[in-house]
This record gives sequence, C-alpha cells and structure tokens, in this order.
Amino acid sequence: MNTPRIFRSLALGCAVVAAAPAVLAQDAPFPSRAVTLIVPFTPSSGSDTIARIVGPKLSARWGQPVVVENRPGASGNLGTSQVAKAAGDGYTLLMAINTHTITPAIYKSLPYDPLRDFAPVAELAQANFTLAVNPAVPVKDLRSLIAYGKANPGKLNYGTPGNGTPHHLAMELFKANQGVSFLHVPYKGISGALTDLMGGHVDLMFASVPSVRSYAQAGKVRLLAVTGEQRSSLLPDVPTFREQGDKGMDVIDAWYAVLAPAKTPPALVARLNKDFVEVMNSDEVKAELAPLGLQTRTGSPAQLDALIRADMKRWKALVDSTGITAD
Repeated sequence: MNTPRIFRSLALGCAVVAAAPAVLAQDAPFPSRAVTLIVPFTPSSGSDTIARIVGPKLSARWGQPVVVENRPGASGNLGTSQVAKAAGDGYTLLMAINTHTITPAIYKSLPYDPLRDFAPVAELAQANFTLAVNPAVPVKDLRSLIAYGKANPGKLNYGTPGNGTPHHLAMELFKANQGVSFLHVPYKGISGALTDLMGGHVDLMFASVPSVRSYAQAGKVRLLAVTGEQRSSLLPDVPTFREQGDKGMDVIDAWYAVLAPAKTPPALVARLNKDFVEVMNSDEVKAELAPLGLQTRTGSPAQLDALIRADMKRWKALVDSTGITAD
C-alpha cells in the first residue's frame, strides 16, 4: 500500500470539497444576497425618494433585500467614492444625480474619476427646479427679488445641499444673469437646507420640485419661478423663468440615474439596466412618481454615458464662464 499517495489523494479531495462553496458562490446567479443602493445625499432628496420607491419593487423581482443607504457629505462625493471603490459585482450601486457631472468642473481634485471609475447603468427620471424663498422675505415674484437683491447687495443668503450641487450652480448662474449678490450657505444635504429655509435661517434656495412642493403647499416657503419651457403641472400657479424674462435658467434641471462600479461585467450591467428600466416604466412606479414632480426617463447604458459626457462639458463651460468656485 502506498500510504503517502493515499494521504495526498485525501488531501486533494478535501481541498476540492473546501473550494466547492467558493466556486458555487461565484457561480450563483445575481442576486444571491442583499443589494445596496447608495444615496450620496440625505433622506428626502430626489434620489432618495426614487431609491425608496423602486427598492421594494426590485426586491420583489430579485427575491433579495434591497437596502437604501444614505451616505451624504462633500456634495455627494462621500457616497460616490464608496461606490467607486466597491467590487464590480452588482451588489453596491450608486443612485446618482447630475451633481456627478458638475463636481469635476468645480473641484480641483476628486477621490474618484467620474468616467473611469463607473459603469453607467440607466437614467431613471428627471425633474425641474424651482426658486423658493422664506415667506418673510419681502418679495412676491422674480422681478421684486431682483430689485431687492440689487438694492441690498449681500443681505440675503441662500442655502444649498453643498458645494458643486445643481442647486449651487443654479443660484450662481441666476446671480450672474441678474447682477445680484447673495451669500452662499452650503449644507451637507437638502434636508438641513430646507429646514433652515423654512425656519428663516436662510432666505432662499433652488430646489427640485419634488423636494419642496409639499412645503410650498403648506405655506412654509414661497415659490417664485420654475425652470422649463412650460409651467409644472404640479405648480400651475408658479410662472416659469422664461415668463418673467429670464431665459438663461432652462439649462438647470435634475436627472437621476444608477451607476455601478467600473469593473462590473457588461452582461451584469445589461441585466441591471433591464430590471431598473422595467421597474421605472411600470404603471405603479409612474403613478407614485408623478405626484412628486418626477417624470420617468429611461434609456440604455450607452445613452446614459453620452448624457454624462455631454453634461460634463456643459457644466465646465458654465463654471468657466461664471467663475463659480467651491466655496
């Protein structure tokens, strides 16, 4: 009997058995465990709202939990960086907004590359912006705000969810267009900014229609204008910027999308795109989003990639022309 050979055979067999679970785990169909949607902003933001609406639908489709995790900070850079460093296995995804295309223009350095470190999955929705003021501010419309701002330079301040957010660029563009001066007060998310707007600690701010509509209905804020060529169906009494003589604000909008880490296999990206697009275009989700001022707008990974690249060029041109900086 060749005892050493028998022991070698037994050892090899044990190694194969021990490795089997790892092989099975790698070959397990996606998803075989919980999927985390990272929202790089605070609760009540548009991306958070979408994540919490689609999360349960994706969970039902996948048969696995879908966890929404808020990681606000640094104008979305904290949560975005977390996803950039995650494994490309589909289990950690980023709920991105167009801040993703703005920060490269406004920050000298980022802890990630907005193109190289991510795989675009799908655009999900879009929303218009509105200019909101605290009711105590003595203005009733855009014209009176501009007049007040010019007569009282630097007296009013404005809140944003952080440097480099669409809200920040929107106000800086408005200031440049109208020749007014407002002091910037950046927050770590939309929740704190809105709370202080209603409390009178900041005077005005730009916000997406979904994030501020309920507060306007309750009389806690006053809305002066909305972006877009037509009035919002949810805010029919609020005139557009165009109606009030400012055609330069239509470049400001909000889009929402999902991104994966860069090394995610193309086949998995295609699977994720299919599932997100089908969920977003379901009658149930559309019905939940519509009252919030969010319109479903979906497409392929290639279309989202083109949108990101085009927006990066557009925002850089705006930042360069207005001299906007990260305060």
